[in-house]
Amino acid sequence: MKRLITNVLVFSIVLIFIGSCSENFLQPEPKSFFAPENVFLDRSGLEATLVTMKKNLLSEHAGQKDNISHQFHASETGSPLLQMDFTNLTPSTDRYQQFVNQLNNMFNYVKDANTVITRIDDIEWEDEQSRNKALAEALWHRSYWYYRMVHNYGDLPFVSEEVRGATLDYNTHSRWAILDRIQADMEFAIEYLSEAKGPHKITLGAGNHLLTKIYLANMEWDLAIEAATRVINGPYSLMTERFGEDADDPKRNLLWDLHRPYNKNISANTETILATVDRFEAPEEARTAGSYSMRIYTASWWHSNNRDSEGNVAFVRGGAMHDTLGNGNPDHAASDWHMYDIWEEDGYHWSNTPDLRRADINWIDKHEITINNPDSPDFGDPMKGEWMANPSDSVYTLFAWPFYKVYSPEQNPASLPNGGHADWYIYRLAETYLLRAEAYYWKGNIQAAADDINMIRERANAPLISAGDVDIDYIFDERARELYAEEPRQNELNRVSHIMAAQGMNGYSPDNLHENNWFYDRVYNLNNLYHISPAPVVLGEAPNIEPRHFQWPIDDGIINSNVFGTVNQNRGYAGAQNNEPPIEEIPEPGYQTGLAN
Repeated sequence: MKRLITNVLVFSIVLIFIGSCSENFLQPEPKSFFAPENVFLDRSGLEATLVTMKKNLLSEHAGQKDNISHQFHASETGSPLLQMDFTNLTPSTDRYQQFVNQLNNMFNYVKDANTVITRIDDIEWEDEQSRNKALAEALWHRSYWYYRMVHNYGDLPFVSEEVRGATLDYNTHSRWAILDRIQADMEFAIEYLSEAKGPHKITLGAGNHLLTKIYLANMEWDLAIEAATRVINGPYSLMTERFGEDADDPKRNLLWDLHRPYNKNISANTETILATVDRFEAPEEARTAGSYSMRIYTASWWHSNNRDSEGNVAFVRGGAMHDTLGNGNPDHAASDWHMYDIWEEDGYHWSNTPDLRRADINWIDKHEITINNPDSPDFGDPMKGEWMANPSDSVYTLFAWPFYKVYSPEQNPASLPNGGHADWYIYRLAETYLLRAEAYYWKGNIQAAADDINMIRERANAPLISAGDVDIDYIFDERARELYAEEPRQNELNRVSHIMAAQGMNGYSPDNLHENNWFYDRVYNLNNLYHISPAPVVLGEAPNIEPRHFQWPIDDGIINSNVFGTVNQNRGYAGAQNNEPPIEEIPEPGYQTGLAN
């Protein structure tokens, strides 16, 4: 615990001395006492920026509009309740969600990495190894965010160095060129990242895990298998025994332990490859607004639309269950596919599956949402959909959710139970096995793919599968069972869409990917929220999605301010008619020459 507190104290120092990263990446910044040329006088200034980059990772899982929840909004697992109609998503309108503006934030995170990369030789190093280790960490962060961006948005400008003035002549690089470049960056980085584990630490394992994803995106199956195997053979192992703060609670199980916020960074957890650190007890400048997981992913069970058998309000906010169920006001409405369908395997119904990931103790189901208004004649009985004032509102007021994943007690007594500050996984070993299984699948070694998937299923007490069960859809079913609210779901679906198009599978082609892609076919076919009749309407919108939404639009502000270059818009969105052919090659880096970029 002392070590974790030290980390968040460092975060607060960074916030004070480095400042905010919220400006648009195309905007010039005024020089000040805290400009890079004044901070990068010695190694401590550079290392403070490395800490800032670690803090940037908190945006993945912290705050009311965190990045990862958006990944699940745009997938088979559910729909964004505040922006259900993706046809209303334009290059200039985010409305309630952050599908457009995330690009600006992520480019700012790249800016931080580029400052270190560009200025790595502005200070004196005691040895080349120390210099390259710091450079490797900065390259990891830049590669991480570019991997995320190209699978949110596709082709983008690749910014390779610190921007020291107003730059208005960016041009778009192809997604493939960017993937080639970050692959080269990470192949350099893994030579210098350390194996030593620690909270929020960018390790060799984190480097090889990211490199596995990049190799998959680049269709380098053998290299992906090798990189994943290096992680699996490293200082990690799947957790198979109870551990951590609730290990002695017989009502709970291993999966509960694995996802307790304070268990993610303890030494007993050998599955963690990289997890963020976010603690309420940290200085105010260093902590986030909290995880908001109990708001984003849980039903509005307390809503006044929920009534009892006599038409009276069924729930009292702040009454029984509030602290446990949370202050749900979901940005993410769960689909039937994730609540029920994927758990019905090997003849089991979802309600009696042996899979611990859907165990009754780990989920809140509709029948467990019991009326808590003490004045109701139905007090203590399950809420019924037919009693609702508007039954179609059940899509956000009455659905099941994986309690074990999103329950994060509020530490601040003055706050509603929206989800407290919580450490969160960025990478853990279960995903590494599923990445390697996918690489084996593409390579044609289906039995090896099944063996890796069974490593995860055996730990979850799920029925084991055979090679005949494995295809790309099954692999992504398993990812949904294991990695809900963890993985960048839309990114990985997007990545596979590009792979299938590049290989001409199932009639997909790179030439018309915005009109015909695996992402759309899978999401539309599996997500019942796009098929409900009559369609639910929330804030004037009903669920709607089209093939072009496999990628999100580029912010018009970025395109229009770039007056001397061309930043392309994704096809299917307004402005794409002005596109120029993207640049297909990015110059080789000069890491060994002191000209890093």
